[in-house]
Amino acid sequence: MTSHPSPTPEFDVDSLLAQASARAGGLSDFGPGNYREALQVMFDSLRDEAGLSAQGRALLHEKLLGQLANRLVIEDYCRRYPEIEQQPLDDPLVIVGLPRTGTTLLQRTLAVDPQFHSAAWWETRYPAPLPGESLDDPAQRTARACAEVASMLEYLPQILAIHPLDALQADEEFMLMEHSFMSALDSYANVPSYTAWLDRQDQTPVYDYLKKMLQFLQWQQRRRGRPAGRRWLLKSPQHLHTLELLFKTFPRAQVILTHREPGKTIPSIASFVHTLWQMYSDSPDPRLVGAQWSTRMARAIRHSMEVRDGQPAECFLDVRFEDTLADPLAVIERIYRFAGLPLGDDVRAAMADWLAQNGREKRAAHGYSLAQFGLSERQLEDDYADYRARHLNAETRI
Repeated sequence: MTSHPSPTPEFDVDSLLAQASARAGGLSDFGPGNYREALQVMFDSLRDEAGLSAQGRALLHEKLLGQLANRLVIEDYCRRYPEIEQQPLDDPLVIVGLPRTGTTLLQRTLAVDPQFHSAAWWETRYPAPLPGESLDDPAQRTARACAEVASMLEYLPQILAIHPLDALQADEEFMLMEHSFMSALDSYANVPSYTAWLDRQDQTPVYDYLKKMLQFLQWQQRRRGRPAGRRWLLKSPQHLHTLELLFKTFPRAQVILTHREPGKTIPSIASFVHTLWQMYSDSPDPRLVGAQWSTRMARAIRHSMEVRDGQPAECFLDVRFEDTLADPLAVIERIYRFAGLPLGDDVRAAMADWLAQNGREKRAAHGYSLAQFGLSERQLEDDYADYRARHLNAETRI
């Protein structure tokens, strides 16, 4: 893995804020939000519950330090360039669904079309210029992101069978949302106290800051010569928990909901998260991962169904995982009709070429079982009964 300045860094709020300020050349405005309280609750949970390894402590310390430095730089740019927060951004096309439902395949296929703004993994990891880096030439950021991904793949090569990690391809905005410090840290470690605190918080600041960061990325992309007037293409299962805030923040958003049998998705999610936990803890408990993520995903699905019932039907398009695998271009055509966008022959050909080079069959099989994560078919049937009846029954074609 990557090297770090201290083998045993301390999770102390004042110390981390001071280090971020030093890294950002003395900047001190971290922007709005209760980031200080969030960090304190997070640090307490990391210390008392996460069982971090020395490597895990170093990795998370560096990640949080980098995100704080990003906030300082972003706030400084927004102060010096007020036009950043005037960038139009209220009509994204957003792919939302349980993880492991074909969301990455859809996002990356759609991202081939220059009609869309999208953020590559390196942009979500490093949204702000690094010290000494030209705003218009992000070569340092892309190089660092590529090296980081290569290091992750060397340490956990099995992750490629679960998620096609690529620093240069479109990816979800979850790492941007993490900059609020009010996002799902249980993707990386066992932090139940922090997660419980998070569930009691108003998540509006997460979306407010997400919008600002997307505007900042859009502004940078335009400076690098990408055309204006494009729609953002977003994707994250995180939105299942807070779908009402997505529409509050982006009033003209359109949502593509992806569906797959939970008996297949939930153990796959657990396998992915357990793999990530291994980067930060020496012996993460797979059954703990399974219990936490099955419960949270079931609740998120119920919440998203309730929010959907209060929104106009035309805001949503349902897509089955099986259809995405069987005929992705037919699904893409449905998406374009839903979004009211033209799909030219040249873009269609480029998408077909991308699919030919990046199909699921190009990666190793992902092996997992329910029992491995303490899950049972009966439990998943009970937890997802309403969802299954609404979206997955054979007689209820979407």
